[in-house]
Amino acid sequence: MSDEPEGVVVYWRPRCPYCIRLLTQLLFTRLKFTKVNIWKHPDAAAFVRSVADGNETVPTVTVAGRAMVNPSKRELLEAVRAYAPHLLSGAADGS
Repeated sequence: MSDEPEGVVVYWRPRCPYCIRLLTQLLFTRLKFTKVNIWKHPDAAAFVRSVADGNETVPTVTVAGRAMVNPSKRELLEAVRAYAPHLLSGAADGS
């Protein structure tokens, strides 16, 4: 779904407390990621439903094209280390 298949994409929606928590935690890393608001992008909402059993569960995150539904910061950083470690260069990993 993402234009950045090797990167990190966070699918979110406004006022979602889980999204706010994860996005805030990611601010304290230097991990580069793209945010996609599923309320503004119907194709993104469709993608989230396709990986979340038909639900619009956010945050949904892709790491190098691999989807994770509502991951913790630790789970997300573990996936980055496993599938896209080049994205961590210079990033504070503070698990």
